[in-house]
Amino acid sequence: MADLMRIRAQAAGDKATVRVLMSHEMETGQRKDAAGKTIPAWYIQQVKAMHNGKTVLSAEWGPAVSKNPFMQFTIKDAKAGDKVAITWVDNHGETRTDEATVS
Repeated sequence: MADLMRIRAQAAGDKATVRVLMSHEMETGQRKDAAGKTIPAWYIQQVKAMHNGKTVLSAEWGPAVSKNPFMQFTIKDAKAGDKVAITWVDNHGETRTDEATVS
């Protein structure tokens, strides 16, 4: 299982800016190791963000996204104390969900 995501959600007025740093190797399947063997593809395919249980962002990614991807987005009608959850699923079927509270 991958490491925790770093999620920061900060309210400003009626909006919240959410910043997410995901820990994932994100291999494209095109690189070779020291022995010349191709490193198998391993990357995040789906990302979903939820605000108080309601989906506010859904994305489909591919192998071209960098290692340890960073994502930032804004949520309308958010206030301090609200919950933001981020879930990803990779091409190996692994999944990760982490949650933060808007401050």
